[in-house]
Amino acid sequence: MPPRVTISEVSLRDGLQIEPIEAPTGTKIALAAELARAGITRIEVTGFVHPKVVPQFADAEAVLAGLARAPGVRHAAFVPNGRGAERAVAAGVDDLKCGVAASDSFNALNVRMTTEQGLRAVDDIARAAAGTAARIVGVVATAFGCPYEGPVDPACVDRLFAQMLELGAPVIYLADTTGMADPGTIHSTVQRLQHRWPDARIGLHLHNTRGLGIANALAGLKCGVSDFEASVGGLGGCPFAPRAVGNVCTEDLVHMLRAMGIETGTDLDALIAAAAQAQEAVGRVLPGMVLKAGKVTEGIQ
Repeated sequence: MPPRVTISEVSLRDGLQIEPIEAPTGTKIALAAELARAGITRIEVTGFVHPKVVPQFADAEAVLAGLARAPGVRHAAFVPNGRGAERAVAAGVDDLKCGVAASDSFNALNVRMTTEQGLRAVDDIARAAAGTAARIVGVVATAFGCPYEGPVDPACVDRLFAQMLELGAPVIYLADTTGMADPGTIHSTVQRLQHRWPDARIGLHLHNTRGLGIANALAGLKCGVSDFEASVGGLGGCPFAPRAVGNVCTEDLVHMLRAMGIETGTDLDALIAAAAQAQEAVGRVLPGMVLKAGKVTEGIQ
């Protein structure tokens, strides 16, 4: 297993996008600052999409303008196309998260494009990033299954992965977008890609839809994966997936890694505080377990 894991925090984007109440800009900026104080160095802060599609991101530029630039912290944003990438670059985004689903049905619902059109959009995003300080970070969505089409074609996953690799993405996340993966599928998919591209940096974006988020993370760790996306409190869920629940929980994942002796560079107490802050922001109880039960060491007398 890797001695150290890098966590990309997605609560401000993937987490908030499903919430019915729009969080104030100041609340988002404050949560980003709390995450940075907790030692998170990759924070996905917003998405540059049309506000009619995702109203939560109507303040994308304002969020970026209000962020404190802590040394070593990279701010990311989801961008679906070249226009979104241009806006993100102008706003000072470090990482352009560009994702294409290995399922036409899901890609059409998510970004109003087929998978083929999504591939061309990634080319446009790469052109927008060329010559700027921004870089693209790849995401292969529905990499482990689609709620509308069922199993996805491994050849399609490989093709999407290869294109993002050719465009220079330093890390490419395989996304269990709707929580359909299991540890066996995680293991076989990651190993297949590692065999074809042994030097590629593979990350995992996991959801806890059916309670397998942490188990799937462990399967990835056993393959040597050292890049994970997670969301404090387990906030989130895909708005285009039936019965979606939250992402894998950041503090739960860090709690497990810490117990296993795997370094993350984060302060677990500060992450728990950030999860409580996120819970207050959305006004509902979040599913994270460590937030409810506390650290295991707190039970030792």
